[in-house]
Amino acid sequence: MKTRCGWVSDDPLYIEYHDTEWGVPTYDDQELFEMLCLEGAQAGLSWITVLKKRKHYRKVFDNFDAEKIAAYDEGKREELLSDAGIIRNKLKVNAFIVNAQNYLRIKEERTFSEYLWQFVGGEPIVNNWQSLKQVPVTTPESDAMAKQLKKDGFKFVGSTICYAFMQATGMVDDHTKDCFKK
Repeated sequence: MKTRCGWVSDDPLYIEYHDTEWGVPTYDDQELFEMLCLEGAQAGLSWITVLKKRKHYRKVFDNFDAEKIAAYDEGKREELLSDAGIIRNKLKVNAFIVNAQNYLRIKEERTFSEYLWQFVGGEPIVNNWQSLKQVPVTTPESDAMAKQLKKDGFKFVGSTICYAFMQATGMVDDHTKDCFKK
């Protein structure tokens, strides 16, 4: 049996996510946008809650096509807020729309990947934690990312959310030393 990071439950979806996605460097703009939105949706909840809803999020948010999301009108917002397949929080749904608008604005100047990866110097930060207890919830890099994202108008992008995003997208490798992925 493989040893995994201590946060992974026995849920097959969680295992698959840990083994194939979490901590793998992602440079694709749309994938980064999707993960930033989903990490924001997770605020105050467990990641497994969002992970179980991710397929439906992709369906109702047009596969995270930022141009489509940025143009959502009040009718679409109301439709989303009545959809039990997502987290029906008005602030979070509105954040997806605002974030899509800001994402498109950033992309007029450079790739979203360049914009985000600058906070780790373009390369993953590889940590060597002995245990889950050592893994921080924020770092100076996530503080800087959160500050810039907020300055640029993004919502649900506090430092803790940014650090979870950095871990998820491989900007930070926080697999613990006993994990088979290390």
